[in-house]
Amino acid sequence: MDETTGPISVLLVDDQPLLRMGFRLILEGEADLVIVGEASNGAEAVAKVAELAPDVVLMDVRMPVMDGIDATARIAASEAESRVIILTTFDLDEYAFAGLQAGASAFLLKDVAPAELVNAVRLVASGDAVVAPRVTARLLENFVRSQRARVAPPSDPLLADLTPRELEVLHAIAQGGSNAEIAHQLFLSEATVKTHVRRILTKLHLRDRVQVVVYAYETGLVTPSNPDY
Repeated sequence: MDETTGPISVLLVDDQPLLRMGFRLILEGEADLVIVGEASNGAEAVAKVAELAPDVVLMDVRMPVMDGIDATARIAASEAESRVIILTTFDLDEYAFAGLQAGASAFLLKDVAPAELVNAVRLVASGDAVVAPRVTARLLENFVRSQRARVAPPSDPLLADLTPRELEVLHAIAQGGSNAEIAHQLFLSEATVKTHVRRILTKLHLRDRVQVVVYAYETGLVTPSNPDY
């Protein structure tokens, strides 16, 4: 899906019909986006993904039958290439981080501005989403700080497979840098950065660059910057 040729197909998953309608109205106003289906719970979402293979899934967290976290985990573990955007009501929702851990590619608030929602869908579909929104960074830092008080982060032997340059790029991704920003920071071309990103994803068995950020926090490569954040 890194080379999206046709319209970006979207599946809407929320147990509230009015919210689905609102998202549909926003997204269908864009020529390059198409809504291919809707689901009212996680179980329906998993079935719809298998049936429709949407590029992007807008996934609510709290739903009956199966919640959005379990549904996201099942989609990420399947053969589907669909990418999931977790939708939640609260910016520091523990379920939002659980969604990222389960394999989601992004996290948005339900009251997101229409333009930001559209942009997020396009970025996630392209595979180049940047998990840089301040609210997401705060979510990650707060979660990791609470976990670190209880247990030391595990080391991962896969890190030994990365070259020194790939480690530099990994750190830059984890700080929320875009390809252009990383290229400027490390004096590389954007094409070279993209190559490094692909190799990092392959070597660490990660789905996309958002998962790189989650991985970096979980393994202690990136630490919370400000205790009073």
